Amino acid sequence: MTESKVSGVKAGAAAGQTVSGTQLPKSNDTLSVPLPAGFDVLADDDLLTAQVTESLEAVEEQLLAALSCTDELANSAARYLAEAGGKRIRPLLTILTSLLGEGVNERVLRAAVVMEMTHLATLYHDDVMDSAPLRRGAPSAHEVWGNSVAILTGDLILARASQLMTELGDDGSRIQAETFERLVMGQLRETVGPREGEDPYDHYLGVIANKTGSLVAAAAQLGAYYGRTDPGHSQLLQTYGEAVGIAFQLADDVIDLTAEGASSGKSPGTDLREHVLTLPVLLLRRAAQSKDSSAQAALDLVDRDLTGDAELAEAVRAVVAHPVTEEAWAVARGWSIRAKEAISPLPESTVKSALLSFADAVVDREA
Repeated sequence: MTESKVSGVKAGAAAGQTVSGTQLPKSNDTLSVPLPAGFDVLADDDLLTAQVTESLEAVEEQLLAALSCTDELANSAARYLAEAGGKRIRPLLTILTSLLGEGVNERVLRAAVVMEMTHLATLYHDDVMDSAPLRRGAPSAHEVWGNSVAILTGDLILARASQLMTELGDDGSRIQAETFERLVMGQLRETVGPREGEDPYDHYLGVIANKTGSLVAAAAQLGAYYGRTDPGHSQLLQTYGEAVGIAFQLADDVIDLTAEGASSGKSPGTDLREHVLTLPVLLLRRAAQSKDSSAQAALDLVDRDLTGDAELAEAVRAVVAHPVTEEAWAVARGWSIRAKEAISPLPESTVKSALLSFADAVVDREA
């Protein structure tokens, strides 16, 4: 652990500014970092909670420092999404898995920062490709600065993350490079779509395994590696992390339909409006192909122009009312169970219990 507790992080100058007519989200004078909402998996262990909370605060401080630039535009754009918030589940997982071994040290903290930076960079890119208007309740970066600046900001953050990881050297750099390759391949496969004869459901699971699962798996691996846990546990934790990441994304697919806008940071049905392929829609198409008339009726609403709020709300209601929504929840919980099964060989400990609760928390949340 770091010896001194980090009380907070000074907010960046970008907060509260107006850029291209858009008011940026305001930060408090300091950024306090409690356990991510919905992921309070350590409530029964005050000491472990204190260790994790202190470590997350240190990660937040280092994250904002790593994103800071002397160039005003680069500084505002690079810190934009970090200051807008986020669950920080990847740093949390890096910290937790390190505690299976010798615990948190500066290398663990650095790896946690790199994992969050890599995640942030992909959000800049994803929002451009999806034409997403909002991210974390605020206008997406490309809505504020345009596509080119958003893409280049994502590239800048990836470059910074790679530089930080290279300074650590050893196998960590290899893990990050392999993960980055999977992230790109996942985005490429999503962009191209299923090949001829490929099952769309299997294609989608492969995409999210690469785009989401790989980075969560790397977070678990790196925490274990730099925390000097038993080397024999590395594969278990990689499998656990990938399953957790898949469960998290599948739950996100359903939450897009069911969450209230105030809690999720976006209006219900954002994915439907943008015609982004998600698990409930995949299951709906499968049901329609099986001559389910109610599924076909809901699909007809989903496939039309959803620019209008009334049309979108009607489509959302139709999908939520259909059994495919509960089926999607069941699929997400199934991956959570796989994650827990993956670490069953680990010795019993408070940290293992926290990891088991973490796997439940990625699904059992409202946003």
